[in-house]
Amino acid sequence: MIKGLYETHLEVANLEQAVHFYKNVLGLEFALLEEKRRIAFFWIGTTKEYMLGLWEKPKEELATRHFAFRCDAEDILHKSADWLKDRNLEPYNFLKDGTKRPMVFAWMPAISIYFDDPDDNVLEFIAMLEGKPKPELGVISYEDWIKTDKDL
Repeated sequence: MIKGLYETHLEVANLEQAVHFYKNVLGLEFALLEEKRRIAFFWIGTTKEYMLGLWEKPKEELATRHFAFRCDAEDILHKSADWLKDRNLEPYNFLKDGTKRPMVFAWMPAISIYFDDPDDNVLEFIAMLEGKPKPELGVISYEDWIKTDKDL
C-alpha cells in the first residue's frame, strides 16, 4: 500500500524568509504561495514527485522538526560541506563532534550530514550505502565504515 513519503511540512516564523531560503539558498522548485493561509509549497526531485510545505506560525508556537533530503553518497562525501558553506550554512554530523565530516549510521547503512534552516529545523542530506547493516557499530566515520565493511 505505502510506496513512499510524498509530502512533509515545516512550521516557520517568517514565510518570506523561509521561501527565500528553500528557493534561493537550497534551490528547491517553488510550487505555490497561499498568502491568505500563510503557506508555501516546493517540489523536491522532479515536479510532483515529492513536496515540502512551509506553514507560518507565531515563533512561540514553533517546534523544531527534522527531515532528510535523499542524496547521492558521493555528493555527501565530496561536495556537501563546500556546497553548504557556499550558502553560509554550517554542516555538522550526528555526533556533533566538531569535525563536520559525514557519519555513517551502520544499522542502515547510510551516510549523512546535517544543517539547520533559519527556523532551527534540522535538515539532513542522507544516502544509502552498499553493504550489510551492522547495528553493533553504531554511528561511525565513513573511513571506519570502509575498514570494517568487507562486503563492499
